[in-house]
Amino acid sequence: MPPAGPEPTRERIIFAALKLFSEKGYLSTSVADILKEAGANSGSLYHFFPTKQDVLLAVLEMYRDGIYPMLLAPAWEGVDDPVERVFALLGAYREMLAQTHCLYGCPIGSIALELHEPDPPVREMLSVNFHGWTRHVKGCLDQAKDRLPPGTDTGKLAVFVLTTMEGGVMQSRTHRTLDAFDASVSGLRSYFDLLQGSVAAKSAAQPQDLRGHAS
Repeated sequence: MPPAGPEPTRERIIFAALKLFSEKGYLSTSVADILKEAGANSGSLYHFFPTKQDVLLAVLEMYRDGIYPMLLAPAWEGVDDPVERVFALLGAYREMLAQTHCLYGCPIGSIALELHEPDPPVREMLSVNFHGWTRHVKGCLDQAKDRLPPGTDTGKLAVFVLTTMEGGVMQSRTHRTLDAFDASVSGLRSYFDLLQGSVAAKSAAQPQDLRGHAS
């Protein structure tokens, strides 16, 4: 979300583009759309951004730099359990879907789907954003590693979480209902419960096994 209060023209343009790219997609958003949303004139936009792609790169840089203060910190406020932080993050996406009547689309995922052969700078920034997202989720999973089966690859599990989120958002936007997103997250929750349950069951059985070996 944009910061409270008036912000400089450049920031207004970036936040307007982010909103529109999320709702309409990059290709369907015109420069005129961005100007109208930002309340700016064309001279101001082209002063900062010579091309529409320059606006896109600025949006991707803003998203990269703002993922913690704008998305993670609000989602994780008051949530200490690392696994629950993962689901609180998914809950934040659900809230954005609900608030927009399922029009919201993750900007990074939407742009990646639209631009099949993006220019190298765009592709690189998309990759950086995906890696940043999964890195934060992996950090949560690493904190909960003692509750996951030995040898669990938390990096791959973080990618699975990202895939669940992106797939759920895409389907919910298509169907204009939260059902697909909720089903995706519910399936992920069941998988996490199985992973943690197997460790808990093994831990509970271990003292009995040890007594058996001792006898």
